[in-house]
Amino acid sequence: MPSFGILKERKTPPDRRVVFSPSAIKKVMTLFPEASFKVEPSDIRVFSDQAYKDQGIEVTTNLTECDVLLGVKEVPIDHLIPDKKYFFFSHTIKKQPYNRKLLQAILQKNIELYDHETIVNQNNNRLIGFGYYAGVVGAYNGLRAYGLRENIFTISKANALEDQKELVKTLKQINLPPVKIIVTGKGRVGQGIRELLTAVGIEEVTKQKFLNEDFDKPVFTQLDALDYNQRKDKIQIDIQDFFQFPEEYQSTFIQFAKVSDIYMAGHFYGDGAPFIFTREDAKQPGFKLKVVADISCDVDGPVASTLRASTIENPLYGYDPKTEKEVDFDNPKAITVMAVDNLPCELPADASEGFGEMFLEYVIPAFFNKDKDGILKRARITENGKLTERFAYLQDYVDE
Repeated sequence: MPSFGILKERKTPPDRRVVFSPSAIKKVMTLFPEASFKVEPSDIRVFSDQAYKDQGIEVTTNLTECDVLLGVKEVPIDHLIPDKKYFFFSHTIKKQPYNRKLLQAILQKNIELYDHETIVNQNNNRLIGFGYYAGVVGAYNGLRAYGLRENIFTISKANALEDQKELVKTLKQINLPPVKIIVTGKGRVGQGIRELLTAVGIEEVTKQKFLNEDFDKPVFTQLDALDYNQRKDKIQIDIQDFFQFPEEYQSTFIQFAKVSDIYMAGHFYGDGAPFIFTREDAKQPGFKLKVVADISCDVDGPVASTLRASTIENPLYGYDPKTEKEVDFDNPKAITVMAVDNLPCELPADASEGFGEMFLEYVIPAFFNKDKDGILKRARITENGKLTERFAYLQDYVDE
C-alpha cells in the first residue's frame, strides 16, 4: 500500500501552506489504516514539526522510502527524487515557459506527475483547490482597500489575523458607508467572496435592484457570465453557448460599473471571451468604480485596471484611467487595485485544512479502490518517462 510524504515548501517567496495538517493526516490514517506518512521538517510551515510529532507522525529529512510525495508549489529540480509519484501545482499545463525545464527534468527522472489543477471529475470540473480562501481573503482585502483609499477606516492586513473568524470579527467593527459591490463568478472563489460579505452583514440584492435602486446601507450583487455578457446578435441562448462561442459575445458590464463603488472579480476567464471592462470603458463619463479587487488576477487581461500582480507586502496600487498608467493607490483620480495573486497564503492554516479535506475526499481513496473513478488516470501528466495521452499536447513545449 502506498506510503505518503509531505514535502517542505522550497519556493521563494516562502509558502506556509501544506496539503495535510497534522489532524488531517490522523484522519487519513484512521480511514485508511494501510496508509503511512512521513513529514519533511520545515521552519516555515504553518503547522510546526512538533504538531506532527504530537500526532505520532514521523518527521524526517529522508523521504526516499515514500511512494507518493505531496507538495503545494513547484519542487526545485535538484530536490526531485527519481521514480516517485509527485503531486503539486507544477504550472506547466499551460506551457508556462519558466517551468519548461522542470517538466523536462520530471520526464528524465521517470517521475509520475499529478498536478492539483488536473484533478478533475468525469465532466472535467476541478475537484480541489484553494479558490474558496482566495475569495474570502480577496473580499476582505477589497473592503480594506476601500477604507484606506477613502481614508475612513484602517484595519489589519489579513495575514496579521489568525483565521477567517478573525477577518469577519474585524470587518464587523468597521462602519462601511452605503457602497454598492459587484461580484463576478459563482465558482469556489465567488462562493468565498459571497460568504465573507454575507458574514459581515452586507445584504445581497438582485441585479435589477442593484442597477435601479439606491440604498442606505452597503449591498452586493453576484453576477454569472450571462449577467454581464450578451450575444452580439442579441439572441439569448444559454451559458454553454457562451463557453462554446465566446467570440460571439460582448460585455455589458459597463452598466454595473456606472452604479458601483467596489468590484470583486472572482470569475474564470476563458480564451476568446470578451474583456469585462476595457481601458476605453474606464474612460467613459459615469464610470464609477473606485476599488477593484481582482482576485482572478489576469494581468493585462479582462479587467483593464490590472496592470500587474501585487504582493501580500504591497497589495495596492492605483490605475489612472486617463493615462492608463500606474499611480499611487489613494490618488483620487485613480481606481485602487488589489491584485495579489497568492491570496490563500494569507490564511495558511484555514486554507490548508480546507485543501486537505478535498484531497482526502477525492484523491486518497483512489489509491485504495484501484482508481475506480479514474481520478488518478485523468490527473496523471507523465508516466514511464513520457507524457500521457491526455497531456500529449505538451510535447512541443517539452521539446523546445
